[in-house]
Amino acid sequence: MNSKETARLKRKRRIKKKIGGGERLRLSVFRSCKHIYAQIVDDGKGQTLAAASTLSGELKDQLSGLKKSDAAKAVGKLLAAKAKAQGIGKVVFDRNGFLYHGRIKAMADSCRENGLEF
Repeated sequence: MNSKETARLKRKRRIKKKIGGGERLRLSVFRSCKHIYAQIVDDGKGQTLAAASTLSGELKDQLSGLKKSDAAKAVGKLLAAKAKAQGIGKVVFDRNGFLYHGRIKAMADSCRENGLEF
């Protein structure tokens, strides 16, 4: 494993300790080189309640030609809409060890603008 990935996993473990254990739903984010994935997880039940990504069928046609940060904003908007439909309003943000910058920040800001609180 390279040093960047090792550092991210180290940050991930440190963040997991602070987030704690499951009294609130968790918004977990993962990003790869091309795509961004977000899901709202109930850790108590071990279930994913809502999920969205740049590969989602609802977004796939809209994202062609957009920058990656704009695509992340669209994913955040879709995830917030899915959460509102299920009555989810408050979550805790799990950035999964990624720095709060760029696509991660764009997705989080978009979720906040569209009604999720964290």
